[in-house]
Amino acid sequence: MSDVLLQVSDLSVSYRQGLGWRRVVEGVSFDVRRGEVLGLVGESGCGKSTVALQLLGFRHGSLRTDAGRIRLGSTDVLGLNRAGLDALRGAEVSFVPQNPTTALNPGMRVGVQIEEILTAHGRSTGGRTRELFGLVGLPSNDTFLRRYPHQLSGGQQQRVCIAMALACEPRFVVLDEPTTGLDVTTQEQIVDLLVDLRGRLGMSMLYVTHDLGLLSQIADRIGVMYAGHMVEIAPTVELFSKPRHPYTRGLIGALPRIDGDGRNVKPLRGLLHRDSLPKGCPFAQRCDFALPRCFEEVQALSPAGPAHEVACWRIGELPVDTNPVASGLPPAAQKREAEPLLAVEGLSVRYGSGKRSFEALKDVYLSVNKRETVALVGESGSGKSTLARAIAGMLAPANGEIRLRGVALEGLVRDRKPEQRRLVQYIFQNPDASLNPRATIGRSLARPLAFYFPEQEAGKAEKVIAALAEVRLDAGYAARYPDQLSGGERQRVAIARALIAEPDLLLCDEVLSALDVSVQASILELLQRLKSELGVAMLFISHDLAVVRMLADRVCVLFRGEIMEIGTREAVFAPPFHPYTQSLLEAVPTPLKKPQSPRRAELPAAENNGGCAYAGRCAVEIAGLCRTTPPLWRETGTRLRIRCHHSIDELQRLATMPAHRGEGSP
Repeated sequence: MSDVLLQVSDLSVSYRQGLGWRRVVEGVSFDVRRGEVLGLVGESGCGKSTVALQLLGFRHGSLRTDAGRIRLGSTDVLGLNRAGLDALRGAEVSFVPQNPTTALNPGMRVGVQIEEILTAHGRSTGGRTRELFGLVGLPSNDTFLRRYPHQLSGGQQQRVCIAMALACEPRFVVLDEPTTGLDVTTQEQIVDLLVDLRGRLGMSMLYVTHDLGLLSQIADRIGVMYAGHMVEIAPTVELFSKPRHPYTRGLIGALPRIDGDGRNVKPLRGLLHRDSLPKGCPFAQRCDFALPRCFEEVQALSPAGPAHEVACWRIGELPVDTNPVASGLPPAAQKREAEPLLAVEGLSVRYGSGKRSFEALKDVYLSVNKRETVALVGESGSGKSTLARAIAGMLAPANGEIRLRGVALEGLVRDRKPEQRRLVQYIFQNPDASLNPRATIGRSLARPLAFYFPEQEAGKAEKVIAALAEVRLDAGYAARYPDQLSGGERQRVAIARALIAEPDLLLCDEVLSALDVSVQASILELLQRLKSELGVAMLFISHDLAVVRMLADRVCVLFRGEIMEIGTREAVFAPPFHPYTQSLLEAVPTPLKKPQSPRRAELPAAENNGGCAYAGRCAVEIAGLCRTTPPLWRETGTRLRIRCHHSIDELQRLATMPAHRGEGSP
């Protein structure tokens, strides 16, 4: 056991509920070796984040550790007092949170926040802050270090949090959904960074996530949790190729994949109801293989192969699933309307004023038809959320026009008619900031009803319960507060709040980023049904290209506020590609398949003199042309438009070349 850095033994944790306590983690045991990455997966509310926080000795007033032991090296973490925990956190074990918006101090400059960590542990600041920002792919100049968190994109905020966690080079890092809000290229950079740090520093990690594809790229072993229980632990390759527990099979079957047709997902049967868990296996109510014994007798982890443990009575009876791919969703509706529901024409948005202003969106043309889903993809800072916020009326356009049902909308939402406001609903990326922490879920859902349908007072409670059921939450959630829900559950409430207004257009800003794959699959089915049955259209912002391929009718690729490529889903995901689109696709993590090295430079795109926004990062840049001359729109004849100086034939040829890195062609 000398190579074991972290050891968790029989950990049980409860949260206060009313006058009593609810057990949320039950007898969880695992260890992490030096230099090893252990992944922890499971549906929202399974207890994985609770376990992760216990590794740092987290002691909330409404939480208690009922049993168990956590040892980091020779240190008994649960036995430390506050002074001991302060010395441990940051120096020996650090934490990367899921939500950087609430983790960073809004009143402190980001450079100062890094220095605060170093100073607290007696480390020299010197040039360490600049070094850390460079490591995580952020500018290290004085201008950037003096920015406040609100002046950074979501991806940049998360990278600051990662830099803070790495500041003192701890032996163990706990990462709770660290790349949830990041685009695929930034996500790949962060994963590469973590892999490099592990190899160079011998750092160990617990990586909590619902992104199974990403986890397969970094984790050595994976633990699967359900309803507070550990149901399977196995080496990564073994888990993906031969999942043994029925729940693990369901998770992998619900995983969207970018290969194939993108529709090979199937949500798990039923819902997790913690109030009615059986005495035996917690998954028995949803298991297709359950026996009467499974409902009554507790299953413990037992060997199912080398370094492979499974908690299932029937492990010796069930056939090994060596190809856990599930059936698909129905095809997306393709009906087109003569008059688009939404039309964006020549839209430009500027941030700031004077010399410090910059154009976040530049001359964007886009339409969304009834029953259509248009996906916006691109890196953090590409302008996706800015476009959605301008459509919602939260940002006033500098130029251009937005029309809904053929009628021009006022720039700001306060100047729009109530009916226009109802027809366009925004689902935010971060439900922590968008839900009122002092209002129950039922009250938050009832507010849109009172605002938009004041004459329908009767039946309000029934409509709230129906809205919760649409997003796979039971009626009991109406009495809860946001802090009593997991991140995924809060996001589902945010989706329900938008749907209850009966909109024509949903602006979905990374709405699936906090959801585990099984719940994600059910939400995707819901969105498809809303589109086909109710005619709801969506502008769907996402960095998950596998989800985009499954859900979108058309895809719009943005970079630095400009459209690089736009077309039908089938056309965008097949050659020819815009060089930027190809770099995004090559960075997508696929289970047990190493991402290709993207065709892009490591540095941000260089400033240009009116040329292509992607010049300077493009691996196939044409010297003397791309940085000085606006690129032309190319059409393939297959409902695809690409904005590039290369011809369609040349882009087709480049798509077949081996991926490489570089600053561009001479």
